[in-house]
Amino acid sequence: MGKIQVLDKLTIDKIAAGEVVERPLSVVKELVENAIDAGAKTITVEIKEGGISMIRISDNGSGIAGDDLKNAFLRHSTSKIKEADDLNYIASLGFRGEALSSISAVSMMEVITKTQDEMMGKKILVEGGVIGEITEVGAPDGTTMIVRNLFYNTPARKKFLKTPQTEAGYISSMMEHLSLSRPDIAMRFIVNGQTRLQTAGNGNLKDNIYRIFGRDVMNDLMPFTLEEDGIAIEGFMAKPALSRGNRSYENFFVNGRYIKSTMLSKACEEGYKSFIMQHKFPFVILNIKVDAAKVDVNVHPTKMEVRFSEEPKLYDMLVKHIRYMLSHQDLIAGAPMVEEKEAKQEHKKVLDQMVKPEPFEGNKLEQLRRYVKETSPYEPKFKREVQPIYQKPVIPKMPEVTKEVEIPPEPVVEKPVQQSLFQEDLHFLDKKTREKHRIIGQVFETYWLVEFNDSLYIIDQHAAHERILYEKTMKQLETKEMSSQQLCPPMVISLSDRELLLLNRYKEQFEAIGFGLEEFGGNDMIINQVPYNMFGLDNKELFLSMVDELEDFSGKETPSIVLAKVAMMSCKAAVKGNQHISRKEAESIIDELLEMENPYHCPHGRPTIIEMKKTEMERRFHR
Repeated sequence: MGKIQVLDKLTIDKIAAGEVVERPLSVVKELVENAIDAGAKTITVEIKEGGISMIRISDNGSGIAGDDLKNAFLRHSTSKIKEADDLNYIASLGFRGEALSSISAVSMMEVITKTQDEMMGKKILVEGGVIGEITEVGAPDGTTMIVRNLFYNTPARKKFLKTPQTEAGYISSMMEHLSLSRPDIAMRFIVNGQTRLQTAGNGNLKDNIYRIFGRDVMNDLMPFTLEEDGIAIEGFMAKPALSRGNRSYENFFVNGRYIKSTMLSKACEEGYKSFIMQHKFPFVILNIKVDAAKVDVNVHPTKMEVRFSEEPKLYDMLVKHIRYMLSHQDLIAGAPMVEEKEAKQEHKKVLDQMVKPEPFEGNKLEQLRRYVKETSPYEPKFKREVQPIYQKPVIPKMPEVTKEVEIPPEPVVEKPVQQSLFQEDLHFLDKKTREKHRIIGQVFETYWLVEFNDSLYIIDQHAAHERILYEKTMKQLETKEMSSQQLCPPMVISLSDRELLLLNRYKEQFEAIGFGLEEFGGNDMIINQVPYNMFGLDNKELFLSMVDELEDFSGKETPSIVLAKVAMMSCKAAVKGNQHISRKEAESIIDELLEMENPYHCPHGRPTIIEMKKTEMERRFHR
């Protein structure tokens, strides 16, 4: 007897579900995306026990026609595409036709839906992939999908789920991304009866950013708009002070779809390079609008990865524009002295008291709710739900003049913001105002204090000097006017095999910034000249430390990237912290800093200057 067997439909569906339904997050993502594709303007997501015991998603979209309801649960059934060529022009979030089939195969699913043209709604139960009969119920336009006992028939998959709190956290993060991608849709997210997120759906992205990230983030955001060669990018980018320790705050959307892209991350990080510290990552929210034919979203079942047909162009656009934006902003960091916690709490209370456009109302659907509870085989009689299952969208009555819900004014709290630097067109780092600086002196043999225009500026002598040396070096490399100093006698250094390999690989870049190198036999190398700014230092130790840092490279970097890295490392010659310098030397550093393109950060992203306002000091002293 043969060993090869043709699997039955239920087994096939369970295997296929493993690709689409990994955890409760997958269920919510697929169903909310379906609601968005159906044109919903209000969506409510409710979960219990992290979505393992119950997920309920209600929307006011177009609904599913009664004739299509059973077909919707068959594998590869979809209304989004009709033939293979349609994959080249995908405009919807979903298109594979696998979501409902996969979800219903590993859960107990209940759907109530109604289209605008139908008099009565339709209800269907699907348990473990077995489709029940359709019955008529009273229901508002739209769809409500309830998923219970996820993975009840696949215990191996259920065993590997994390705690309900962790699973709920995954869903919460995803809901935040969806609300950022579609600020025109009112979204509500409820966890165990408590509302975690609610957006107004007024189309104002800044409102949603405020609700998700808070006031501090809003204060550091800059609008981002770029359109070139058929690619449009809009959103927000944050000032360098808002950098984070991981990439979780890099938010990318392509034609409204949240994605993860290594290429986009690298482009943003390259644009922020030298503006933020190493091992820190920028905060960006960017929505890229591009011709659907130039982007492939059919890469992975989760649809989180995409491919662009013009990746190099998009990469260069992002890098150049981010650098331009940062180079034309006042990025002097503030030194806050005022506690803002109470003000934030008070402002949150005001927000919570606002009249918000509720996505649905349930008081008119009491009869329907009772009917569903009494007839649903998945709802134990001793666990009656208090909240409405089916809710009707409410169109909020807007005032005659006001066109959108406004966030109330911010609480009056002093915070160091950059506007203070531009009073009467005066700027601390302007040549015209240099003579008005009053240098107070040096503290801790590291920082210089300068009084100007009702503010105290604190300058890190090491960071400032690093920036000066770096930009000078890069400018000399561009003009090929690099200056070197001859060493007499030359210096001989012994290298390990690893160090010699690295040096030989990047020897051209070392010579470009002013090092003269000759082989001396074996693993020995002669250094007969050094960059002018390094003369007189402990060149041997400095040179070896520069070689060591190149070990981080993969070997695939372009020569220009390597050259920039070597130039950055040459800034080790800058004056150090805990090093006393004269007033004249400090004045020289400040004068040269005024000439720099980015005087706000050292090449490694640390701030060179911090501002402390007079009003902050007065508040601290209760004046």
